[in-house]
Parts: sequence; C-alpha cells; structure tokens
Amino acid sequence: MFKPILRRSVVAVAALCLSSAALAQQNVTRLIVPFSAGGPIDISARALIDEVKEQLGTVIIENKPGAGGNIGSDLVAKAKPDGKTLGIATLASHAVNPWLYSQMPYDADKDFSAVSLMVYVPNVLVMNAEQADKMGINSVADLVAYAKANPGKLNYGSGGNGSGGHLAGELFKKQAEVDVAHIPYNGGSPAQMALLSAEVDFTFDNLATAANNIKNGKLKALAVTTDKRSDVLPEIPTVKESGLEDFSVATWWGLVAPAGTPEDEIKKINAAFTAAMNSDTAKERFAGLMVTPTPSTPEEFDELMRTERARYEQIVRDAGARVD
Repeated sequence: MFKPILRRSVVAVAALCLSSAALAQQNVTRLIVPFSAGGPIDISARALIDEVKEQLGTVIIENKPGAGGNIGSDLVAKAKPDGKTLGIATLASHAVNPWLYSQMPYDADKDFSAVSLMVYVPNVLVMNAEQADKMGINSVADLVAYAKANPGKLNYGSGGNGSGGHLAGELFKKQAEVDVAHIPYNGGSPAQMALLSAEVDFTFDNLATAANNIKNGKLKALAVTTDKRSDVLPEIPTVKESGLEDFSVATWWGLVAPAGTPEDEIKKINAAFTAAMNSDTAKERFAGLMVTPTPSTPEEFDELMRTERARYEQIVRDAGARVD
C-alpha cells in the first residue's frame, strides 16, 4: 500500500533537485535593497533591472529592510564575491551608520566593492506653507532671523535620531547658531505628516518625497541642501546661496558588490547599469521620483563613500546621536 506513495515522493524530490540545479545554472543576479518595497530607493532599483537583462541576465530584487539598512547591507558583505550578488549602498548604511551604531555587523570601508553611484539628490528645507506665511518666513535668512529672535521656540522634525533629516538639522543649528529643538519621528512619512499638520515648524526632507507637496503649495521650500540647485526644481536656491557657506548635505545611493568581486565583473556590471541609467526609459522613470540618474565609475563612487564617511563622523558626534 505504501509503495506507490513512496515512489511518488522519490520522483517529487528528484524533480525538485533537478529544478534547483537548473535554477543555479541560470544567469540570475540578486540585487539586495536594504529598505522596504515602494520607497524611492526600491523604485529606482526596479526601474533599471529590465534594462540590464541583455548584459547581465535576470536580476531579482530582494528587499531586506531593518536597522537603517544594516541588515540588507550585511547580507551583501557576506555574500560570495562572484558578481551574482549586488546591493544598494546609501548615505545611511555606508556613511552615517558606522558612527551611529555602537556595533556594526560589517565594515563599510572594507567589505564592499563600489560599482556605481545611482542617485545624488538634495534634501530640501521646507516649512508648512500656511505656517511660514503667518511667521513671515520666505527664505533661509528669514528663518534664521526668526529663530534668533525667538530662541527655543522653533522645532524641526525628522525621520528619527541619526536620520539624514536629523543630521542636516543639527548642522543647520551649528552653522546658523540658532536654538531649535529636534522632534524625531518613526520614519520620514510621519515626519512629513507632522509638518503638513504644523505639528513641527520645518524639516529637511528628501526632495523626492517633498516635491509634490511643494508643487501643490502645501509646503514652502526655502532651500536645497546641495552645492548646486536641483535640476528638478531649479528655482529653489541652495542653503549656501542663502548665507551658510559651509552647508552641504545630500541623499545618495548606488550599487556595491561584496569585497573581492573580480574587477572584470565590476566593470561589466558598471557598464550595464550605466547604459541603463542613461537610457530614455530610465530617465523618464526616475523623473517620476523627482530625481536624476547619476551613474559614475567604481572609483568615483568609492571616493564619494569614503569622503562622506569621514565627513559624517564629525557631524554624528556633534549631534550626539547614538544607537546602542
């Protein structure tokens, strides 16, 4: 009575083994995104995977969120360096977290091979438009003057302690020499909702997430945080133009591979994703996110990560931010 069942089970297991072996032989690359699906980083990665199929074969996105990008990045760091595992490195995971977390599961400096920058986008200093009008604030200079005339009265929101918005706010406080309070929220979306409801006075938001509310008039943009104006909203001045000469903050992300990945694999992957980012299709999809694709050489992206990591060491220390 049991023989037919046993025979069927053996056949099923054999078929499964054959299927797994066949899958292993396929030209499949996994791209680990260390954040949840649906955000700008995830969407930008998905905008490119169809464009690189001809050169790299199938690319599968794996979302591995948690610990500010540390969980997904650690999977990349410990993967086999054969060119079949890639990851998204971000300002948080590769420049801020090494100084923010008391213990890191990976070495951001040694455990990765840079492939290419993907996006370099400003944050934007924004206020609730109605609230800004009531205060008579139309520029960074107005905000600084109001804060100095009303020490301790203003506050700013962010997506949490150690987030890009928090550190930009602390840099602003230091350089403008103003007394404003930090209100951390559990993520960028709650912080933006707090600003829209005038629960906080201003934020340093990602331009990709703030742009629609700037365009519909709910938020007033005072300045972008990069050295140059944004291609997306060129009418907004920079913080530097507004008087804070040493202020420069950007959100960025790009492709990395495990350290030790062969140089020829890195070059092949870089060429495929550079071509994809330069395609009209990708540019159109990125425009929907209010960002511009910014491909680079592996050496240029490696230098950016190293420079940012060194710079944020001091910024994090000045902010007193820590995750234990």
